[in-house]
Amino acid sequence: MSPDFSAYGKRRPVRGGVESRSRRGAFATTWWGRAFLAAIEEVADAGRLTRGRTYARSGQVVSYHIESGAVAAEVQGSQPRPFTSVLTLRVLRAERLDELLDQVRAAPGTLAQLASGALPAELGPLLLPNTAAELDFSCTCPDDGWPCKHVAALCYIVAERLDETPSLMLTLRGLDLDTLISGVAREDGPTVSDDIYGENVVLPELPAPRFRAAHEDLDPVPLRQALRMTSADEAIAETGLRELRNLYRALDRYG
Repeated sequence: MSPDFSAYGKRRPVRGGVESRSRRGAFATTWWGRAFLAAIEEVADAGRLTRGRTYARSGQVVSYHIESGAVAAEVQGSQPRPFTSVLTLRVLRAERLDELLDQVRAAPGTLAQLASGALPAELGPLLLPNTAAELDFSCTCPDDGWPCKHVAALCYIVAERLDETPSLMLTLRGLDLDTLISGVAREDGPTVSDDIYGENVVLPELPAPRFRAAHEDLDPVPLRQALRMTSADEAIAETGLRELRNLYRALDRYG
């Protein structure tokens, strides 16, 4: 039996939620962001994706945390407490990982691009999910849609994050850069060079890391839970989080 949504009202507004850059039209501006959304939209429920876009633009995604193979978030709906929404991507199968390593070895300069934070679009067919079996959506809300609008909102926020940091696609597929580099090196084997001091080695460009506040890089869900446990009500917890954000903005501005 489908859940009865008549008892639920409109979504509750969120203060200090994740701000979407997109206000209208299409989400995502780079190849990786758009390709990720295309893969999601290929298999997901279109109606709930539409409502998810509205939720993303309204800032209903309170916070989210990316880890190996998954993204977990708090998404505010019509209930007093946010729902816990999770997007899961299957870790790359061994044969596809081997294909990925072979492709990196065969393209000079690809490893240097990866080390600098770039992710060549040529790796897209191997990293992007191409079947529904490689994805899963779950949420604590009563909607059994696949995905529900809460997880759909999270997908659009993740696409915008991929615009900024495309190498996060490796994390979403259960990979890290060190593993990728060591996998390539193992196949290549040791080499002997007469340039023992590395004077002629061409090094990749150093990455230019952007300042990110600690509460953005760390898992925000436990932080919000701790604020709620030590606050008299939700408004005080929101005020505490807002003041913390303001402090980090000040550090970024004056530091």
